[in-house]
Amino acid sequence: MVAVFNKDVLSWYLITIKLKETVDATLCKSPPPDALPRWQALNRNLPQLTNGGEAGSEALLLEERERQGELQAQSPEHSPKPRDPEWVVTIRGKLAQACAEEAACPWSRLSVYRVPKSLRDGDERAYMPQVVSIGPLHHGRRRLREMERHKWRALHHVLKRTGHDVTAYLNALRPMEERVRACYDGHAAGMQGNDLIECLVLDGTFVLELFRGALDGGKGFVDVLRYSRHDPIFAMRGAMHAIRNDMILLENQIPLFVLDLLLGLQRNNPVRTGFVATLALRFFDPLMPTDAPLLRKDRSRLESSVDPEAEAAFDPLSGPMLHCLDVFRRSLLRTGLQPTPPPPSRHWLRKWSGLRCVADKRRQQFVHCVSELREAGIRCRRRNTDRLWDIKFDNGVLQIPRILIQDGTKSLFLNLIAFEQCHMDIATPGGNNITSYAIFMDNLINSTDDVKYLHDRGIIEHWLGSDAEVADLFNRLCQEVVFDINDSYLSGLSDQVNRYYDYKWSTWIASLNHNYFSNPWAIVSVIAGVFLLLLTMAQTFYGAYSYYRPMN
Repeated sequence: MVAVFNKDVLSWYLITIKLKETVDATLCKSPPPDALPRWQALNRNLPQLTNGGEAGSEALLLEERERQGELQAQSPEHSPKPRDPEWVVTIRGKLAQACAEEAACPWSRLSVYRVPKSLRDGDERAYMPQVVSIGPLHHGRRRLREMERHKWRALHHVLKRTGHDVTAYLNALRPMEERVRACYDGHAAGMQGNDLIECLVLDGTFVLELFRGALDGGKGFVDVLRYSRHDPIFAMRGAMHAIRNDMILLENQIPLFVLDLLLGLQRNNPVRTGFVATLALRFFDPLMPTDAPLLRKDRSRLESSVDPEAEAAFDPLSGPMLHCLDVFRRSLLRTGLQPTPPPPSRHWLRKWSGLRCVADKRRQQFVHCVSELREAGIRCRRRNTDRLWDIKFDNGVLQIPRILIQDGTKSLFLNLIAFEQCHMDIATPGGNNITSYAIFMDNLINSTDDVKYLHDRGIIEHWLGSDAEVADLFNRLCQEVVFDINDSYLSGLSDQVNRYYDYKWSTWIASLNHNYFSNPWAIVSVIAGVFLLLLTMAQTFYGAYSYYRPMN
């Protein structure tokens, strides 16, 4: 009797444990509705379990396990799914990252770009800073670290002069962190927030000190900013030329709104903007490749506009500006550049060419070179204007403004062209004006003879070693540039030049002038030859006349 009682207790104990495990597992797996009646049947069979002893309980438990296996086999949501291979999981992760980047859409705010590899292969040095890094793209490079201590000196001078604490500048720029990151292509996205803010404050303060000190021929460093006359950087010595060339590079820029804020904080007026563009225009004035970078009246207005008490800053530019390179580009194209529309007969060509705009040298041919134009009777003459782009053609005369070429001119044009190639807001019809000008000059210059002719006419003034270097400079500017001449402001002018070139009568006249009227002795010989020809014709006439009508 005791043994039977112990068996009943043991059966209850085993059934209770198994029911608890089954209920817990079922609650976790959320069984389908068709499994619920089985639990009701199980509850109804509990008396049978108590009366059936150990053998009945084991049989019922075995049946329940089989039933649960059948239910899981019949239910598709409980069947285990096959796992994707590891490389498929990697692909799914990359797709998710691409989707996130597409949703963020940061390209609309990009302004400081990495120069594309296709352009960089031509001349790597022209796009890389040699002395100083500005902004995060080249921050921390080993060969540029020497200038870092001078940046810290500049920040120290600003804080001492203004009486501010550095936290005022750090806290003012921190809310702009995401906006600044969206302006940069590449490395800035990987910098920590504190590092990026420190870089902006340090480099931005250094740039503003250079801008303000360069006024009045560099006297501002000593008289206004209180630097030593023997300062190795802030005394307008030889290093300033290399620093200025580095600060105009596309990858070495700081957004203009950051510089405006820093200058406003220094002047205790962070809301007022517009001074930095004026300062930058004055600072980069020596790099202007035009004959008269700034008119005298404009320069006087520039000097007065940097006064914080001035009513309005002089601004020859229009529209929002992105950074110093953008300011420099707009200053080259100031006073309302109006592209010349192509003639109606070329509308179909314009539409067709827009579908296949490729980097093809044949599609970059505006006009023939100077030597060929001269053979067709087209002459070149210097146009007295400081507007670099203002090229005219009238009655066989191509009028071109004077251009000054120095050591940094090649790097300057390469970065301007790269900016036009990268920035989508200006890489549209009418937005590739610097590229159009560079390609037009590349077409005109094919040899040293072309450079010599333009130099003799006062169109090209260069400080390079030889005319061959000038020809090589223009021939290498647009080697890998994507460009369509039909979207250029010079397309209409090129049509006029080519029509005049194709006119045969002008070619014959030019050939006659070149071969027979090139010098005084040739002119004398031509006149003598014509006189002898006339005498011979007269003698022949009178000889024949006397033969047919002899005198009586």
